[in-house]
Amino acid sequence: MLGLVGKGVIIGILVSAPMGPGGILCVQRTLSKSRWHGFVSGLGATLSDMIYAMLTCLFMGLIVNFVETHLHWLQLWGSIVLGVFGLYIFQTNPVKSLRKNRETKMSFTHDFLTAFLLTFSNMLIVLLYIGLFARLSFVLPAHSVWQMLNGLCGIAVGAVLWWFLLTTLVAKMRRWFNIRSICVLNQVSGGIIILLALIGIFLSRFLA
Repeated sequence: MLGLVGKGVIIGILVSAPMGPGGILCVQRTLSKSRWHGFVSGLGATLSDMIYAMLTCLFMGLIVNFVETHLHWLQLWGSIVLGVFGLYIFQTNPVKSLRKNRETKMSFTHDFLTAFLLTFSNMLIVLLYIGLFARLSFVLPAHSVWQMLNGLCGIAVGAVLWWFLLTTLVAKMRRWFNIRSICVLNQVSGGIIILLALIGIFLSRFLA
């Protein structure tokens, strides 16, 4: 059984993988500037995601008794939310958010801050966190503050790992990386989330 750190890593990857505005910006800067400009942009997106992860943990932590009493239904509801979110990601065309980068010079600080602000403007990420936390039983009354902090660190590790692998892949496959590749990546991440949701619904229905 996965510990909180392992669950956190999975959550961090699943939250970062969909090609939203932050992901598109990361890929764009990797292609137009360098891998490190893209990676630093990914770190900015990670900071935004971590803030929303902590807020979601706090919200769910305040209602721990409710969570414990209705854990089965919360897992089922979380799976449904994941399915809807995954379908939305699968059908979304991320290329519409792609814009040509006309800036000739950008510091890493600028990369970090702009990616953070762009990602932070997308509050829908909270719904994805709620769904994942409920499905993976990430927030439970039995978890201590120290365990939750370890779990949040796992989310950060998963997110950073994703941005590192993505920027490395895009940089190495620069000649072959095109608009269709971005669409396929989005569909794959959406499909994984949908699959996770279907498994959750099945388990909630037949193993209650």
